[in-house]
Amino acid sequence: MKATGIVRRIDDLGRVVIPKEIRRTMRIREGDPLEIYTEKDGEVIFKKYSPMGELNEFASQMCETLCKATGCRTAIADRDSIISVCGAPKRELIDKLVSPEIERIMEGRQVYQHKDGERGRALVDGVDKYFISVAAPIISGGDVMGCVIFFSEDGSAVGEVEYKLAQTVAGFLGKQMED
Repeated sequence: MKATGIVRRIDDLGRVVIPKEIRRTMRIREGDPLEIYTEKDGEVIFKKYSPMGELNEFASQMCETLCKATGCRTAIADRDSIISVCGAPKRELIDKLVSPEIERIMEGRQVYQHKDGERGRALVDGVDKYFISVAAPIISGGDVMGCVIFFSEDGSAVGEVEYKLAQTVAGFLGKQMED
């Protein structure tokens, strides 16, 4: 655990303000759920809660199935990082922060499809090795939960089948999270 040197008081309603700088660096947005942990020595720890983390095993199986069926590299992300990948080395991508491009696609709530001749959009933040071919936001209960992604090393476009598959799987995962 790393000390920040910031001290905050609890107000009369039991609230604590998390400083803007920490929210920005930890990618904590308004409305994001935080899980609270306590330690015997008096520590209280806030950790970002990812509902997609509950589906981690299922997401891995889904990625493998998509990859085998299409021959394309696939990934599933929560709102912040890649949680599952198939067709590329896991150590290069698992738990890496998604790129600002993926964040914008998720916030836009529309399926993105790369077009030939278009500049490639990075998959993960700070790494220009993998590029998005198709990205479909996962929406559950009106909230964006993550994204289903087909990607490649050259950012090449994929066909209508991959587009529809990403869209269908994103819808399916969204429904699974509602149940």
